Amino acid sequence: MFKYIKNDLPASIVVFFVALPLCLGIALASGAPLFSGLIAGIIGGILVGSLSGSKIGVSGPAAGLAAIVLTAIGSLGGYENFLVAVVLGGIIQLIFGFLKAGIIGYYFPSSVIKGMLTGIGIIIILKQIPHFFGYNTNPEGDFAFFQMDGENTFSEIFKTINNISLGSTIVGFIGLGLLLLWSAVLSKKGKIFQLIQGPLVAVVAGIIYYFVTDQNSKYGISPSNLVSVPVPDNLDSFIGQFSFPNFSAITNPEIWVVAFTIALVASLETLLCTEATDKLDPHKNVTPTNRELLAQGTGNIISGLIGGLPITQVIVRSSANIQSGGRTKMSTIIHGFLLLISVILIPTLLNKIPLSVLAAILLIVGYNLAKPALFVQMYKVGWKQFLPFTVTVFGIVFTDLLIGIGMGLAVGIVVILIKSFQNSHFLHIEDKSNGKHKIKMTLAEEVTFFNKGAILKELDSLPRETYLELDVTKTRYLDNDIIEILEDFAFKAKERDIDIKLVSERGITENPSSYIEFFELRPKTA
Repeated sequence: MFKYIKNDLPASIVVFFVALPLCLGIALASGAPLFSGLIAGIIGGILVGSLSGSKIGVSGPAAGLAAIVLTAIGSLGGYENFLVAVVLGGIIQLIFGFLKAGIIGYYFPSSVIKGMLTGIGIIIILKQIPHFFGYNTNPEGDFAFFQMDGENTFSEIFKTINNISLGSTIVGFIGLGLLLLWSAVLSKKGKIFQLIQGPLVAVVAGIIYYFVTDQNSKYGISPSNLVSVPVPDNLDSFIGQFSFPNFSAITNPEIWVVAFTIALVASLETLLCTEATDKLDPHKNVTPTNRELLAQGTGNIISGLIGGLPITQVIVRSSANIQSGGRTKMSTIIHGFLLLISVILIPTLLNKIPLSVLAAILLIVGYNLAKPALFVQMYKVGWKQFLPFTVTVFGIVFTDLLIGIGMGLAVGIVVILIKSFQNSHFLHIEDKSNGKHKIKMTLAEEVTFFNKGAILKELDSLPRETYLELDVTKTRYLDNDIIEILEDFAFKAKERDIDIKLVSERGITENPSSYIEFFELRPKTA
């Protein structure tokens, strides 16, 4: 794991700066203690990073679970009761892993996964615009279209126009300029500029700006536009930030419902993120999904036991890791240690980091996920790919992550059904001599109940006195529903003077008396 430390160390610093505001913001959006988000980020980095088989995936508290957590804390009667559900959710994830449920992630079309990455990129950009200009009524990590402050993504941006903070905006543009300069020019000038990442320089510049303008009412940065890490007075107050589950509430059925919900949503988000991260990875590593579920389950058990939020693998941090050159899981683990060390040793210094500088970092991450060229590329591939991709993007932007993915998947399934309807068979009119139509129908390699409508339509449209040659020599699977359609059609064929020649690997059969008996000789093949 230390082979690529020169790549992983700089990447871990970038991931740390991306994760820090998101850990705090997601905790705030979840109605949980701020420290709970940091606990989840630390465990997601150190523990899950160590156990996971992913080389570049980064785990932590997830924005997609914020609404579930917020509702559950209220309905379960307090945060300590909710932590029981987190622990149980982790145990259920372990069961998913042992049952090898990780294979589910492979059943999402590539177009939907690409739409998910693009949609998240657009969401990051839209959500960071207010923070970049110093208008922070909505916490970091609230990625839903309808926000907890009563606004939506676009109304928040429009409100920003009349509430721009000059100091935050200036330092935001300074940070953005440094990031662009670093990536486009300086990173090509020498190894020192590759080792010291642009985001670190931007954050240092932001802290310096804060100290220089601290007492300036016009150009200074207000406390609400800075990172807000809890600062303990002593060791006892630091330990007092940890919460512990109230296991006496385990008999409450609602806790089990919340636990299963957390396990299901967290597992699905993790599997989707794993699939997306593997697509982004320039080295094309493949993550073992069942091992990932085991790692996530273990992480959630420990997080719940010490007061942390639920954990998933997170695409924002994972993509930041990839874009920064992370090669192995060391970057994930180191970022977890950086979170732990910094909240213990330098929380006061962390609270001098302007949120607009961190927004600038996230704007770059978002743009790299949602480059306009990808829309052109998907359009050129064809409508069967472009339509699910587009629906997924718009669904994520205007609802939330899982609903958007569900919409894209639904469209993808409809496209599959349409193509299945079209490709179930091939029809060829060979001869019209002697007043009798001669038609050859060749069935596809696999014919399932999806193809019922198309085949039934063709058979019913055959004119009287047709000679039908039904070729099933290439068919390897014939669904029982199709066999029943042929059985029913045999009766209608006699009434309409339609002769049927059945061509199979076993030879030619004229007007079979029973298709069910014929295909029962080999139930699953023709």
